[in-house]
Amino acid sequence: MDFSGDAKRAFHVQTYGPGPVIEGVTLTPLARHADDGGNLTELVRLSDGRAAGLDGFIVRQINYSELGPGVIKAFHLHVRQTDVWYVPPGDRLLIVLLDVRQGSPTEGVRMRLVLGDGTSRLLRIPPGVAHGARNLGPGPGRVIYFTDLHFSAEPSSCDEGRLPWDFAGADVWEVTRG
Repeated sequence: MDFSGDAKRAFHVQTYGPGPVIEGVTLTPLARHADDGGNLTELVRLSDGRAAGLDGFIVRQINYSELGPGVIKAFHLHVRQTDVWYVPPGDRLLIVLLDVRQGSPTEGVRMRLVLGDGTSRLLRIPPGVAHGARNLGPGPGRVIYFTDLHFSAEPSSCDEGRLPWDFAGADVWEVTRG
């Protein structure tokens, strides 16, 4: 079949396979145990601060954050800190990661994924990977996250910096249509 000129120019094949992967970023599926009364998800099993299944990661702090509907919080960036994020399955957050580590084998690679949305997973974000979230849900979007450093607001010891929300392009936050 032959398409019109406009259709030929706009035509593309949608990609259904996995997207790009950033070195050091991992997604760990979690089991949800359900019965007729509800469900339970074990987020992290700790032994002396060491998180089982997250080799080399020692939990130093656990935080809880909420994003209003449609809100974008980005980009955060750490020099030394690793984050491990969990979004409850009833919420839906678009996560964008960007490897800004000079010399990294995946320098410049951008990852987009959805956390929550009926699944339970942990997302490990290494230092040097800029990260942010957009709440796609109608209510508050919640994030429970573990860090391997204590937060400090003091400029001399603060490990959290920021890049503009549109550092990877404003379109990165748009819902994929097609």
